[in-house]
Amino acid sequence: MSLRPILSSLRHHKLTAGLLVLQVALTLAIVANAAFMVAQRVQRIRTPSGLAEKELSLIRVEGTVKDENHQARQAADLDALRRIPGVKAAVVVGWALPFSSNVNSYGICPSEEALKRAMAANSLDHTGCLSIDTYSGGPGYLAALGLRVIAGRDFTDEEYVTGDVSAILLTRAAAKKFFPGKDPLGQMVYAGHHGSRVVGIVSDTVRPMLRGDGSDGEVMFWPQLPDGNEATYLLRSAPGDRDRVLAAAARMLQAVDPNRLIPEDGRRTYTQMRDAYFERDSTMIGLLLAAALGLLFVTVLGIAGLANFWVQQRTRTIGIRRAIGATRADILRYFQAENFLIVGGGVLLGMLLAVVLNLLLMSRYELPRLPLWYLPLGALALWALGQLSVLAPALRASRVPPVVATRSV
Repeated sequence: MSLRPILSSLRHHKLTAGLLVLQVALTLAIVANAAFMVAQRVQRIRTPSGLAEKELSLIRVEGTVKDENHQARQAADLDALRRIPGVKAAVVVGWALPFSSNVNSYGICPSEEALKRAMAANSLDHTGCLSIDTYSGGPGYLAALGLRVIAGRDFTDEEYVTGDVSAILLTRAAAKKFFPGKDPLGQMVYAGHHGSRVVGIVSDTVRPMLRGDGSDGEVMFWPQLPDGNEATYLLRSAPGDRDRVLAAAARMLQAVDPNRLIPEDGRRTYTQMRDAYFERDSTMIGLLLAAALGLLFVTVLGIAGLANFWVQQRTRTIGIRRAIGATRADILRYFQAENFLIVGGGVLLGMLLAVVLNLLLMSRYELPRLPLWYLPLGALALWALGQLSVLAPALRASRVPPVVATRSV
């Protein structure tokens, strides 16, 4: 098919065709970047914690008695919780957990000298020290979480204390970052005014709040017992038993000490805690998808509407072409080719605008560079939508009979 008649027709409708080209270009630029941002958010939501999430639940209690023996109270609570049918494990844990948003960070140094330099400068920069998030709990809390020691050993019962700890565990990411090229087992680290020895390496987990800078897996574990009126107990049970176990745990703890408070928001499954952490990401995904789909819908309507308008305006011209020998297939190809050129112009401009928009977003927000393969994929999708949008008007045009050419204007 010759393109000359199509180009000649478009030159007579420069403004209309130009506006549609611009609409397609803006749609591609926005949709490509929105799709990339959705993919980034989905990947973030799917970040594995390394824990047995579907088996875990948490319950927090707040004591009201002053000068209480906290360790004795926790031992009595744990004994009662472990008697609940369906409970596989019950442990006391610190307030920081993966995706809890409760951050418990420490600066650890490879030597006492580095620690002194960091304290003197009030900074970890250029000292060899590392800021690391810390998890703590009572005996058995690693196994209850679903983590395992992959090198070295777990804490012994004697190492669980309420004050300064003598032993720590590191994740593989933290050990690699802190002791590059060295065997971390047996190495000393210094935090505060004391040193602790690395006794084991733990399977992968993540920080309480993701940073997205490659350091999310750098975590340290302490055998430090909670020592306060507030305590958080972690329960492990079959996934289907969690709600029942949580309700039974609340009744059991209230029976052990009726004077304590058990906040309603202190009872939740680990899945609920994770969903709450990623709530903003889920909302953002919904908003981006709604915006992208809405924009695509408007663009499809624009293409179809313009095609319908042109079919109506060219009805007599189409009849003349039919009368001099054009087939229905020729008419159909004409409108499809015309739309292909318009959308093609918009796609080419849109790919350029998509890159510019991505650079603008990168300069203002923490967004990576848009992968180039998003551009041809988005272009093909818009081309396909454009051809489908014009199909109905093109079919209607192809059914115009030659007799229309004999009608007076």
